[in-house]
Amino acid sequence: MIAAAAAIFFPLPPAQAEPRPAEADTVVLGIDDLVYAVLQHNPGLKAARFTVDVATAGVTTAGAYPNPRLEMGGGRNATPSALSGQAGTVTSVGVAQLIENPALRSARINSSLYAEQGSRQALSQVRNELVSQVKLRAYEYLLRREEAQAAAEALALLEQTRERIKVRVETGETGKFDLIRADAEIVNARQREETARLQIAQAAIALNRLAAGMLPPKWQLNAELNDTAPLPSLEALKLEAVKMNPEIRLLEAELERARSRIEEARQRLVPGVDLRLTQVREPDVRQDIVGLSVQVPIFDQLRGPRAEALADRERTLARLEGRRAELLQQLELAARSVEIARVRVQALSEGAVKASEAALRVAEAAYRFGERGILEVLDAQRVLRAVRQDLLLARFQLQSSLIELDTLAGRYAADR
Repeated sequence: MIAAAAAIFFPLPPAQAEPRPAEADTVVLGIDDLVYAVLQHNPGLKAARFTVDVATAGVTTAGAYPNPRLEMGGGRNATPSALSGQAGTVTSVGVAQLIENPALRSARINSSLYAEQGSRQALSQVRNELVSQVKLRAYEYLLRREEAQAAAEALALLEQTRERIKVRVETGETGKFDLIRADAEIVNARQREETARLQIAQAAIALNRLAAGMLPPKWQLNAELNDTAPLPSLEALKLEAVKMNPEIRLLEAELERARSRIEEARQRLVPGVDLRLTQVREPDVRQDIVGLSVQVPIFDQLRGPRAEALADRERTLARLEGRRAELLQQLELAARSVEIARVRVQALSEGAVKASEAALRVAEAAYRFGERGILEVLDAQRVLRAVRQDLLLARFQLQSSLIELDTLAGRYAADR
């Protein structure tokens, strides 16, 4: 009886209000649309793409053959003799070509190829983190929107409560102090609503900043905070992460490049050969000369470059092994966070929220029949607001943990 009467005089707002219809000039976007816009316009991602172009040009540079050298000279044989021949002009024309060690050339090209592969993995890493950040900002936008809706509903409920208190004050059923308390709660509720709407604007600006300001002037996100996708097992995620995580793949490319640099330093001990063809013309004599020039590694045996390459390989290998172990630990922590958030969402939505709503109905009914004061009603409303806020935060934490799992598994690294 009391609960039914409370529902008539103090109707509770729905737990989640329906999203407001978009205005005529408002563009409705999904989360995938936001991701696409950011990937098209983000300046950091564009810079990473140009880094790949630089590395690709480096492969071309490493594979280029050395150009031949043309040598020309001239002079005059001024004093004829039996040895020097007739007096006259002396000219020489020569061509020199470096013939590289093929193994050195191959090692240098492999090093550039692994550098290109590393730059592509660095691009994938930037893309992976960027998509993760976009999705996290999008769900933060949804969180602020839900908070604003909840604040508006709480304000409407407080205003209804105040109107009924005002009627009771005018009829003398209660004191004016109850009306003052209700007015104070309304002031706080209006501040909460205004703060929530400002936070919506902040989240929208953060998303537009990621897209380099290229989002439509007015847009609305068509998504829900409680949208979740099925999650694979932890073991499957670990296998996927070790194979697809762009940071792991970047370190693997750096390790292969370091090994190529070791081979390159070793092959540099076998020098290339300069082949020279020279023709010298005197007034009565022509000389054709073929020569070879080889640099002999006696003083500099390239110990320094070999030591640097070896140290770089060991350093990269240590980083790779450490990152793999750290990645597996991060996956386990993120998976535990997902389970904790799901338990919180289930407990709050199925238990605490319903219990708080029932407690508010009882408090309102008791106040309506004069069994309780307005303070109990306001406290019950405050508890319900806090529980609903906790539910929204738990849903956001669930989405954040799911995004972290996808980021660690490298699911956002693929080109779009």
